[in-house]
Formats: sequence, structure tokens, C-alpha cells
Amino acid sequence: MRKSIGMVDGVVIAASSTAATSSIGIGLGLTAGVVGLHLPAIMLLAFLPVLGIAVAYGRLNRVEPNAGNSYTWVGKTLNPWLGFLTGWVNTVGTIVFMAYTTAVTGSAVLQLAGQAGLHSIAGLALDPDSTLQTTLLGLVVLAAATLVAIRGLALAARLQKYLLVFEYAVLLGFCGWGLLAGDQPFSLEWFNPFAIPSMDALAQGMVLAVFCYWGFESVFTVAEEVHDPKDASRGGIFALVLMLLLFVLAGTAFQRVLPLDELADNGAQGLTYFGEKLAEQPLAALPLIALTFSAVASLQASVIPTARGTFAMGRDGTLGPVWTKIHPKHGTPAVGTVLLVLIAASIAVLSLVIPTVTDLISAAVNAIGIVVVLYYALTAVAAAVRFRHLLRDEPLAGLRVVIAPLVSAAALLGVGGYLAWSFWNSADHFEVSAENGWFQLLVPALMIGTGLVAAGWARWVRKSPYFVTGRGTDADSVELAPSV
Repeated sequence: MRKSIGMVDGVVIAASSTAATSSIGIGLGLTAGVVGLHLPAIMLLAFLPVLGIAVAYGRLNRVEPNAGNSYTWVGKTLNPWLGFLTGWVNTVGTIVFMAYTTAVTGSAVLQLAGQAGLHSIAGLALDPDSTLQTTLLGLVVLAAATLVAIRGLALAARLQKYLLVFEYAVLLGFCGWGLLAGDQPFSLEWFNPFAIPSMDALAQGMVLAVFCYWGFESVFTVAEEVHDPKDASRGGIFALVLMLLLFVLAGTAFQRVLPLDELADNGAQGLTYFGEKLAEQPLAALPLIALTFSAVASLQASVIPTARGTFAMGRDGTLGPVWTKIHPKHGTPAVGTVLLVLIAASIAVLSLVIPTVTDLISAAVNAIGIVVVLYYALTAVAAAVRFRHLLRDEPLAGLRVVIAPLVSAAALLGVGGYLAWSFWNSADHFEVSAENGWFQLLVPALMIGTGLVAAGWARWVRKSPYFVTGRGTDADSVELAPSV
């Protein structure tokens, strides 16, 4: 793959993958339903372990930039099975994310159509909370995003840059306006994590908030295509800090404008409702347009790093050689990109058994949040083990690169484990519902279980040398398929 991007492009890819506008638009309402009026507190609290994870990613990337990133690092440092599982759950989690983001994108487009006065087509009423309508429309957008991703990183980053400028201008404008114009009394208790109502609320709120930060590491997946590996590290940290500022600002502004019941009840339409409370049309449509742009950018930004991850796994022989085929003109893993999108589209169609977009989002976010906690923690432990000598040689660097990631990993595993336990105890039967704890656990269990089966296939059927050496390869070490 070609080295075609710099630090600014890396920031754009990381920020687009994190998708702050989408997280704010649909995630703050879900999170408020869990933690109450403590959105700023939970966002600040979740940032601390995620920052420790980001430091681990940055240090590992400096010494070994690799398209497989955590998959390669964990396999080499800890255990090949854990490394494969890290890559697998990351890939599958992102595919599930793409599947439900198609519905989010379609919902945003239908909301825009409604605000423009288009409420039905050929007698069919347009419903932005219908998973059938929103998924079908979102799949069309996903196909377009895939074509851009195949054309190359430079084009994708350039397009995402323009989308981000518009999104952030709208977010900053409306959130600043909300801080000044809101009629809900401001309270410092909003920033107090000890005021969160229960341990269950704290655990689920932390997982939801970590999910909101999820995606900053996508810049490390394109590290082999960055001119300087240090730019990937700088880009990831910069994007993460930017997300913190936006989340705290938006959480505070939302609580200044919306009472808790309105904030929690609007789910996937949270940002739209916020805009309508502050402004009349056509200005009130701007946050919804920004949400639409964010959903489109996050779809594209999800396709790009995931295709690089499967490229690295195919390069190691843990996945089939089809994932390593590079487009002869654009220098991108085109076949893998298309395959991932087809799998995501299939899951999106299967998810139609969940009737509303809000329920679909709730089920997907909790499932992905649990597996994100797992592979973040494994990456942090890999960094601590790999650089443990710094505790003796450079104590200050050791605190940053060894102790901070270890503490962060322990914190994330603690809240993730507690949340899984609370889901298990919250139900006495299984049903396909976002409210059913056993269903909430089924998706991450399937992600991990299929990962173990796929690892066994790669180890004993494919006989991948990765499971013997634990070492991932880089772009120059093997002969890759030259074309599609």
C-alpha cells in the first residue's frame, strides 16, 4: 500500500471514525437515560482510561507501525491466540457498527426529508424510526462510501475533511448557543462522577462513553500509509483530545437546554430535537444535516481501517489470501473492502428483526462497547509487558507507558465485567429485545466465540506461521497479490 497521507489526514480519519457528531446526536440521549444529568462527568471519567490506552497505542506504533496494529502487537507480546482474538473482535465489532450505522444514516436522511415537507412516497409513509426504511436507504449510502474508500486514502481524507469542518462548525455554534440560551439551571453536580445514581449506571455509562471515544485508533491501522509513523501517533492523540472537548461541551449544552426526560426520550433523534428547541427552520435543520454528514463519514471511516486490519491478517495467513489483493491503480485492499461491506450489509438486513432504530442502536452499542473494552485492555497490557524495562531505565516514561496503560486496562475490564454480570442477572429468559440482558450478552459472546473458532481454523487448517512465531508481517516481507 502507498504512503499517501500525513498527520492532518490522520487526524481527519481518526476524528471521522470516532464520529463525534453521531455520538453526540444519538449517544448522549442513550447515556443520559443511564447516568441522568451527569453526561459531562461520565465523558470526563471515561476519557482517563481511554487516554491511557491511546498512550499504549502511540508507543507501540512508534516502534512497530503495522496495518494490523493491536492484532500484531498483542500476538507478538502476549499470545498469538489473544492477538488473533483482538483483531477478530475489532473487525467484527466494526462490521456490526457499520450495519447499524446504515440505519442511523437512513434515519437522518428521512428526518431531513420530513423537515423538507416530504412525508410519503407513492403512498408509503416515511418513518425515520423504521429499521426497514432506514436500512435500505443507508445501504445505498454505504455503497457510495465504499467506492470512495477503494479510490484511496487521500481522496477519502479530503472528502472527510470538508464534512468535519461543517459538522464541527454546526456543533460549536449550536452548543455555544445552547449554553447561553438554555433555561435549565446549571449545576456543578453535572461534573461529579460520585453523584451517578448507582454502580450499574456507572458501569453501563462508562461502556457507552468508551464507545463514543472508540475509533481514535483507526489512524494506527493506516500507519503503513502515513509518511511518518509518528504522525499517526500524534494524530490519534490529537483527535482523542478534540473528542473530549466536544463531548463535554455538548453534554453540558444539552443539559442546559433539555430536561432529563426529553433528553433521554429522544434517542436517535436527540441532536435534531436539540436543534429544534433552539432555532426555527431552516436553521434548525443544520444539526440534522451535520448528523447526516457524520454518519456518512463514519461509514466510510469504518470501512477503511477495517479493510487494513483484515489485509494484515490475510498477509499473515490467519485469513485467506483474498483479503490481501491490492487494487492495481489505487493501491488499496479493494476486494477486502467490498467483502466487508457485503458482510455488514447482510447483518444490517438480519437486524431488521429489531423493529425500531432506537432499540437497534441500544443493542449494538452495548455489545460493541463490551468487546472494545476487551481489545483495548489487551493492547494496553501488551504495551506494559513490551516496555516494562522502562520502569527501571526511565521511570517517568515507565509511569506513562507501563503503569498508566495497566491501570486503564484494569479499569476498563472492571466496568466491562461488571456490566456483563449485571446483564446476566437482569433477565430470567431470552428474547430478541434491547431490554433483555441475555440478548445484550449474546452479541459480544458470539463475537468472541466465533473468534476462537476462526483462530482454531487458522492455526490447524490454514497452518498460519503467526501461531508459531506470534509475529505479524509488514508490507515488505511477503509477496502480495498484485491486482484484483
